[in-house]
Amino acid sequence: QWSSPPEAIERFKSQEIWFPPPQFYEFCRLCNFSSLSELHKFSSNRALEGCERWMPVMLTTSDGYIQLLPGDELYPEDPDYTGEKKTIMSTDKKVEDLMKEGSIFHRIVIKNINSLAVYVNIQAKYKHINPLMINSDCSDYNSRL
Repeated sequence: QWSSPPEAIERFKSQEIWFPPPQFYEFCRLCNFSSLSELHKFSSNRALEGCERWMPVMLTTSDGYIQLLPGDELYPEDPDYTGEKKTIMSTDKKVEDLMKEGSIFHRIVIKNINSLAVYVNIQAKYKHINPLMINSDCSDYNSRL
């Protein structure tokens, strides 16, 4: 079934469908565009700028998880891309406390399988566009689609 990005997010919120955090992030990014032609124009204009490979790093908190992405102040200097180091990042702090303490965000907060929130306040590289910051627990976002 075809859904626009805002419709897909609403269906996720109502638990009609489920998708993993990376796809939630991308749906939030797609909400910046009001039409397919606008998305095509954007992608054509920035196509030669390059891309960056990302590896999310999971931080386990006392009440959830945070997927840290490059640029976030908690993202490690030398992430374990292969899993060979068996690095586990964890804290006894709550997600809310980490959010209050922090100031540079590029992360997906995961309270449970149906509760995701995207927080981004860094400048995107390669003329990319940041996702809209959407919390699946509420409907207060300003999608343009």
